[in-house]
Amino acid sequence: MEEQGAAEPPPAPRPLLLPAELLRSRKGRLLLAESVLSFIIFICYIASQATSFMMAPLLEFLLALFLFFAYASKLNEKFKGLYWPLMDFLRCVSAAIIYFAISIAAVSKYNDGASKAAGVFGFIATIVYAIDFYITFNDLVTFLKQGSSDSPEGHKSEDEDSNSDSD
Repeated sequence: MEEQGAAEPPPAPRPLLLPAELLRSRKGRLLLAESVLSFIIFICYIASQATSFMMAPLLEFLLALFLFFAYASKLNEKFKGLYWPLMDFLRCVSAAIIYFAISIAAVSKYNDGASKAAGVFGFIATIVYAIDFYITFNDLVTFLKQGSSDSPEGHKSEDEDSNSDSD
């Protein structure tokens, strides 16, 4: 009887649980905040008169959720062909611009409370996306500086070869 009680329980479905190391990281918290804000804005636009704006938060919610689970399952390490920070930077820049534009339109053009709430959450999302693209931009600059320190040596030898041939 003691042996039956000592048996291990079946393993829990690990992919369904959120990884703790991603939630502790700044990128994980930003992606989680972006997806939550985008979902709230999407719900607000569905309940408002400004239903024509609901597609942008839906797409941003799905993109943020995809990147969250891609980073959680370490797809960025498995697929080296894509430069993930650049893709994330472009997503954040476009989202910040779009959220800023539709938030101004929702607050100024529509009078219902749901549109105003969507606009206010949109301004908050603009700030979150701007913080994310600032941090991602710094990662891109660091990467480009590392890449440019390697390349001048290679270009220098090619330049010297071309100059010696022209004489």
